[in-house]
Amino acid sequence: MRSGLQAWFVRRRRELPWRNTRDPYRVLVSEIMLQQTQAARVVPAYDAFLDRFATLEDLAAAPTAAVVEQWRGLGYNRRAVHLQRSARAVVERHGGIMPDTIAALVALPGIGPYTARAILVFAYERPVAAVDVNVARVVQRAVSGSPLTPSQRQDVADGLVAGAPWMMAQALIELGARHCTARAPRCDTCPIARSCMWQLSGGTTPDPAARNRPASAPFTGSNRYHRGRLLDALRTGPVAPEHVAVVAQTDDQARARRLADDLVADGLATWSLGRLTLPERESEGQM
Repeated sequence: MRSGLQAWFVRRRRELPWRNTRDPYRVLVSEIMLQQTQAARVVPAYDAFLDRFATLEDLAAAPTAAVVEQWRGLGYNRRAVHLQRSARAVVERHGGIMPDTIAALVALPGIGPYTARAILVFAYERPVAAVDVNVARVVQRAVSGSPLTPSQRQDVADGLVAGAPWMMAQALIELGARHCTARAPRCDTCPIARSCMWQLSGGTTPDPAARNRPASAPFTGSNRYHRGRLLDALRTGPVAPEHVAVVAQTDDQARARRLADDLVADGLATWSLGRLTLPERESEGQM
């Protein structure tokens, strides 16, 4: 399985910019951006972000308002604040050098076990797998042929990447994203179909990676939708309290105030001189 998967990856891999670096900072930026955002949307945002904040120190020193503005279009804007907080913590606690242990990485703001492992394998080439939903499907279908607990999935994936950590970790993600998909997996063209445990069973047993997927709530009209409208307005300048509901596109004044306060609590905005504004805007002059 390993040799066939690696050979396929070498021939058919997508050329993604974060695959051309071992810089822990750039790996961190890509991983935070890729959370809940498709790779095709991340590519231009990743390049533009690093053009503006080329180093971890650049990001740490930047006004938070500038970071939030640069994040526009990626959604889930609190990720931008978490990313900058992580950068600042690395500068303050580690002299600007990204830690190389899971314990030290997860102690940073906004970095969980998955992101910590992604940094270790993609930047430091350590033999630990970054098990996202794509890799979880691959190990349950192709390797075990049965459902696994999260810790079991991690153990199986760690075993797969041993010996060629970066290559295998990337190949597993690529396979899950392009062939071993959640719905309608492309088993007929899968490069490891002949060794896949689920396929060897005839594919007649229940999908080992199946899970209950609750119906998604409509985005328009959701709190995230109105937060996004309010944050877009803040990128152009401060908003007076009486205009918060208008720019958030809601008629519910109490809801608008809660959304504004939520942005403040998440570090995405601040109340300054009686108006809602992006954090640190008043200290940076023209942007």
